[in-house]
Amino acid sequence: MLIQLGYDLEFHLPRATPFVTLLHVHPSREDDLLHPESLQIDPHTSVCYYFDAFGNRCARFTAGPGTLTLRNNAMIEDSGELDAENLNAREVPVQELPDYTLQFLLASRYCEVDALSPAAIDLFGDLEPGWSRVQAICSWVNQRVRFGYGLSRPTKTALDVYTERNGVCRDFQHLAITFCRALNIPARYATGYLGDIGVPALPTPMDFSAWFEVYLEDRWWTFDARHNARRIGRVLMATGRDAADVALTTSFGTAELRRFTVFTEEQAEPTTAAKIAAAANGD
Repeated sequence: MLIQLGYDLEFHLPRATPFVTLLHVHPSREDDLLHPESLQIDPHTSVCYYFDAFGNRCARFTAGPGTLTLRNNAMIEDSGELDAENLNAREVPVQELPDYTLQFLLASRYCEVDALSPAAIDLFGDLEPGWSRVQAICSWVNQRVRFGYGLSRPTKTALDVYTERNGVCRDFQHLAITFCRALNIPARYATGYLGDIGVPALPTPMDFSAWFEVYLEDRWWTFDARHNARRIGRVLMATGRDAADVALTTSFGTAELRRFTVFTEEQAEPTTAAKIAAAANGD
């Protein structure tokens, strides 16, 4: 399956402003791109790339004053399969976990593990450990938290979501992540593209999406408390402890967002004749 994805973002900057962005496909998916991605910045400015502590590809630059536009248009090859699952995946005892997963058991800015541990133990502590318990957490959050644009805020934490029972996709994931960590299941926040592929199209504009990953058995697995269903065409961009680690754009100064367009759409596979023609033209 081929998926065309990208974005068109416009900001107004009253003065020169440093930026850090995480707007590239995650390094684990770079080999699936038909052509290397390119962050298009208008007006042009020099960019420095680096990898953060979580392995995400970041771009660093200074822009403004005036209008700043960030664009990308890429094509990626996807398996077309639903998110992987393993109903028999076991929870790993803390003493056997790989060192790098331990940070995903701790509290973070949006995930107050200590505050929500009593609730997590009360709700899920007696359930069979493993995949089914994580799925129970997903289902509980999905059924008891109401989704709605305008129901979140930059400071909203997992405890707020548990108390208010509403939010957007990031809030669903923060609460599920916190419950998992409280039960000694490593859980990390993930963000990326998730189009309406294989499901009815939503009437709302496309946006970047959030989900979370848990470490079970011997690897990370995708879960999604917002949709609570396996999906097709999920394209990872970044992972971290919570949304604070994976902000897609961070401006160190005032940056007024004036346009926000995201697209991710399944594309028809090229015919054999088209492939031959493209090869002949060196494409």
